[in-house]
Amino acid sequence: MVGSDHSRVAHVGRRLLALGLGLAVIVGLAVTGAVGAPPDSNETVSEDAYVQPAPESGDPYFEAAADDGSWVSYDNPRDEYRNPYLGEGSGKICVTLLNENGEPVIGESVPNTTVTVPTGGATTWHSEADPMTVTFPMDDHYEFPLDGDQFGTSPDVAQGDGYMDSHCLEFHGNPEDATLTYGEAEISGEYADRIDVVGYIQQVPEGDGWDTDIDPVKAAEPYDEAGGGWTYTSDASHGQAVVVLQLDAPADERFESTDSNPGGSNDSQTTDNDEPSTASDTMPGFGVLTAIVALSVAVLARYRS
Repeated sequence: MVGSDHSRVAHVGRRLLALGLGLAVIVGLAVTGAVGAPPDSNETVSEDAYVQPAPESGDPYFEAAADDGSWVSYDNPRDEYRNPYLGEGSGKICVTLLNENGEPVIGESVPNTTVTVPTGGATTWHSEADPMTVTFPMDDHYEFPLDGDQFGTSPDVAQGDGYMDSHCLEFHGNPEDATLTYGEAEISGEYADRIDVVGYIQQVPEGDGWDTDIDPVKAAEPYDEAGGGWTYTSDASHGQAVVVLQLDAPADERFESTDSNPGGSNDSQTTDNDEPSTASDTMPGFGVLTAIVALSVAVLARYRS
């Protein structure tokens, strides 16, 4: 009957309209990244964090700690004493390399790349200074590649968060009126374009030690503002500076960060059993869209039959 056909057409029309509206909503969500969106750039990294717990008493790299728990010191193969020893002036110049998430790494993703930090003043006697060079990956070139816990806090350790994050040269035995200087970091080598110099952090405390309760990326300053060195005094016989570097690989060469990887080794991102990606794998939300389109076609086919 005509009335019945008209009613059927109207019913089907309403269903198609609802499906169309739903499809439009899903498309909008997919485009804006609300459905099946890929990870934000800060959730992907070019190198996993290098997890190295700070040495504890009994470990070969544990040096000493205050009886009252106010400080802790770790043995560093790059810790040298001036000969002749001229005073209590001591200091550190460090390099910390971070991944895109701000986690410490050792440069496995940027091999054959070097950061050079010019040094001068009361540094030239140190066997690895004038200039200071750090070649990546650190574990291929250095004993105990990360020797400083410069950042973070933890109730379980006197300084830092209990995990090593910096590669340092240490200077001891300078006269108290000596001046220690460092220049701007220069990156060279195969992957130099993948490392950004975030900035510099310099602290010349008056007996309070290095303040670890800082975020290295946020705390880093331009070279001219950081200071470029310091002069020892009897009230400030120690000083430290950290050059903060951060990886910045192309987005399509990063991967989702895994759980912390003790020892810092980086597993391959793919395996021999990997299957080629499909459109539904690579395009956000397209699995849902495909299902809705298929349902719409099915309804149309049913009506036409």
